[in-house]
Amino acid sequence: MAENIVELKSVSKTYHRDRIPIPVLRDLSLTIPAGEFVALMGPSGSGKTTLLNLIAGIDRPDSGQVLVAGTDLGTLDESALAKWRARHVGFVFQFYNLLPVLTAAGNVELPLLLTKLTRRERQEHVHTVLELVGLGDRMDHYPRQLSGGQEQRVAIARALVTDPTVIVADEPTGDLDKQSATEILDLLSRLNGEYQKTIVMVTHDPRAAERAHTARHLDKGELA
Repeated sequence: MAENIVELKSVSKTYHRDRIPIPVLRDLSLTIPAGEFVALMGPSGSGKTTLLNLIAGIDRPDSGQVLVAGTDLGTLDESALAKWRARHVGFVFQFYNLLPVLTAAGNVELPLLLTKLTRRERQEHVHTVLELVGLGDRMDHYPRQLSGGQEQRVAIARALVTDPTVIVADEPTGDLDKQSATEILDLLSRLNGEYQKTIVMVTHDPRAAERAHTARHLDKGELA
């Protein structure tokens, strides 16, 4: 049996809008084993992105416990949590979030600037992951010189470069055409299958969800 990389225990989260409470997650529990590829689905406002943000340590629950890679995130202050995220979580977003003034290599190197690696070691890591995502020949290209699918590959390489414990992907194919979306899903499937990366992906797309081992449906803050 694989160990559980992610454990959420009775987690609740409420936001407030003009003092009006808006419950987003209600007493939610979830376990994700190491090496799993999970798709989180559900209508808009069902709490998918909030759940992803809790797993990634971007947000904190109002109650309950979030354990990832053996760490209780509730015990960490903001500084320790930032260091934990940098080590354990790789982020992939719908709109890539690349810096236009940096090359593909420069964007991928960004997370490594927080490490103690030498410049040469950083360059070796960057080259390795860009080759892995099929962009070894695009290292010196700027985002404006790349297609949407290639930009998302750069974003995935950036997520991978620190060898994170968990990859969290929020609608990673939501801004891509069908062919580019298929290529990105092929890449995520390969990262999961060949490299045993644990992936948690929010998606509205049933075709994307089919690539996951498990699809979990959120509705009104509860897992179906």
